[in-house]
Amino acid sequence: MSLQIVCRGVRARTVIILLLVAIGPRLAHAQPPPTTTQPPPTTTQPPPTTTQPPPATTTEPGATTTEPKPGEEGVTFIGAGDIANCEVAGGGGARSTALILDRYPNAVIFTTGDHAYQTGSEKEFRSCYEPTWGRFKARTHPSVGNHDLITDKGKPYYDYFGEAAGPRNLGYYSYEVGTWHVIALNSAIPARKGTEQMKWLAEDLAAHKTECTLAYWHIARYSSGAHGSDPLMADAWKILYDAGADVVLASHDHNYERFAPMDDKGKPDDKGIRSFVVGTGGGGVYEFKGKAQNSEVKDNTTYGVLKMVLKPGSYDFEFIPMPGKTFRDSGSGKCSPVK
Repeated sequence: MSLQIVCRGVRARTVIILLLVAIGPRLAHAQPPPTTTQPPPTTTQPPPTTTQPPPATTTEPGATTTEPKPGEEGVTFIGAGDIANCEVAGGGGARSTALILDRYPNAVIFTTGDHAYQTGSEKEFRSCYEPTWGRFKARTHPSVGNHDLITDKGKPYYDYFGEAAGPRNLGYYSYEVGTWHVIALNSAIPARKGTEQMKWLAEDLAAHKTECTLAYWHIARYSSGAHGSDPLMADAWKILYDAGADVVLASHDHNYERFAPMDDKGKPDDKGIRSFVVGTGGGGVYEFKGKAQNSEVKDNTTYGVLKMVLKPGSYDFEFIPMPGKTFRDSGSGKCSPVK
């Protein structure tokens, strides 16, 4: 639907406002429910982490950002991990990043784990996550982090998100975003080749041979941050690479980092997987400990979110900082051929 109006005078502007109010609700689109399957055994890895908070702000952002219409220019897919920590500046970081999400009322929201610090308790979800990112719960597709599992093996996490978090105590599932197949994995349960989760992943990819595939989880395969590159999800990366997947998102390290596309051995490959660390949701920031292989851009000066526009055959990406900060990163990529 297109609408062209020439404004002349106060009365014309009033008519435009009334028209926008009338058609606004028609622009919203329903988000796809997650698809879930197989149940593997559950183990948890909840090591404690420390935080070093940057100055937080709750300055209101500017005008609402225009989103692409589904089916025309792609679907907006936006989020981060390491989010709500009321022990750091009273939770101001999560409030600031939530203000960014407010500007994208039709976007699909992802999270890469560690939603409510320090222990993922019911109280922390209620008092710190709910008032911030919790207002987007109905369109959020979460993945579980180690801090989410500290309290009662993740019961508050699974209680809070319900079916949206995938099968209870498993936490992996897949769904569709526009023409893209999207997979949420659990880096806190066994993920080596032959485990139930990896069997499910291989089967899921075989059943969804789409041109464009994105996966996300909590503990980053590659990172220059305090935790560094972790081989925990190396087999998941290989399975995804062999299937022609395009993008992997993670966090765990509380900073932002973008990597060049890589193959299953961590070598540059134009048709490989591009990955991002987006641990910038508001839970504190970490120092970098060096530069990981194929790292292209990194920053730990601001909280923020990664916005992607998932299009048929390609994607755009942009790191958007919290209000008052200036670091940004943006670019685009094309999907690899289906293998």
